Formats: sequence, structure tokens, C-alpha cells
Amino acid sequence: MKTWIVVLVKDFDSAKQRLEPALEPAARRQLAIANAERAIRAGAQVGHLLVVAGSEEAAGLGRRLGAEILLEAEPGGQNGAATAGVAHATSRGAESVLLLSSDLPLVSAAALRRVLHEAAADGPVAVAAAATGRGGTNALFLRPPHALDFHFGDRSLPKFEADARSRGLAFKVVDDPALALDLDEPADLAALNGR
Repeated sequence: MKTWIVVLVKDFDSAKQRLEPALEPAARRQLAIANAERAIRAGAQVGHLLVVAGSEEAAGLGRRLGAEILLEAEPGGQNGAATAGVAHATSRGAESVLLLSSDLPLVSAAALRRVLHEAAADGPVAVAAAATGRGGTNALFLRPPHALDFHFGDRSLPKFEADARSRGLAFKVVDDPALALDLDEPADLAALNGR
């Protein structure tokens, strides 16, 4: 089965705006780059890698790390990036996809393999990696790739679960510390620094 890892990378200058109270613009930018690099490197160890890039700079990072690139002509947020990435992957033969946020400071190839392990049985399935505290989704495996609509954003996990239930699709949640922490708010930085 051909699984594609699809990493969603925003423009670095506009990323991490909610961290403004805790970090200066240059520090937010560097954090976004470092996290994106970590996600791309982890994904490259697990499957065929596609970076959906919200800027030419993000695309350049992906290229330097050996990823296939899909540059968004007009970035439309995480759901638009996911839709474009899945369409590209399926047009190239993907039978399943693992969509991955690029703002996970603890992500690892081992964590991504754990998600894939949860999806190892045959048949249609969705496996979501839960985000800490906000009901979000930091990674989403789909087989087939168009099994669900995209609901990334606040409280996305229950939306994905309800969508799966309405379609009769098996839905599993992975609670993995390496995938749970995303850096969206100053409290997330404190949690990272407290590790």
C-alpha cells in the first residue's frame, strides 16, 4: 500500500502569530522554520513525502530536505492545504495519506510510525493524533485519502470523529506526547520548556 506523508507548512513570516505575547517576530519565524524542518525530516523517514508549502521559502526548505513540493498559489489555511495535498497525492497513486502539521516541536519518525501502526489493519480507516488541551488534530491518517472532509482548526478532533461516524468509517485516536504538543499559544511554550 502506498502511503504519502503530507506535511502542511505555512509561510514562516505569518506563522505563530498567537505567540506574539511571548516571542518577538524573528524568534517566532525561527521557531516556525525549526519545527517545519523537524516535521519534514520525520516524514521523510516514514513514507513518500509531500510538502504543501504556503510560501516559496517554505518550499525551498522542503526541496533542500528532499521532499516533493506543492506550492500553494494562494494559501487558504490548513484545510485548503490538506485538500490540495491529498488531491496531488492521489493523482500520483497514493492509496493512503498521513497529514501532518508542521508546528510540532517533539514530532519524530517513531511517532509517525505509531500512527501508521494503528492503521495497519486492512480497510478504510481514519487515525487522528490528538492535540493537547484544545480538541485539535495534529496528524490525520486517511485510507482512502478522501475518506473524510477536512475540519482542521479549533475543536477539529470531535468534528473528524463525527464525520467518520456519519460515514461508517473506523476512527481511532492516538494520544502520543510526540504528536500532542503544538506551539500555538504562550502556554504551549511553557509546556515545552518544562519538559
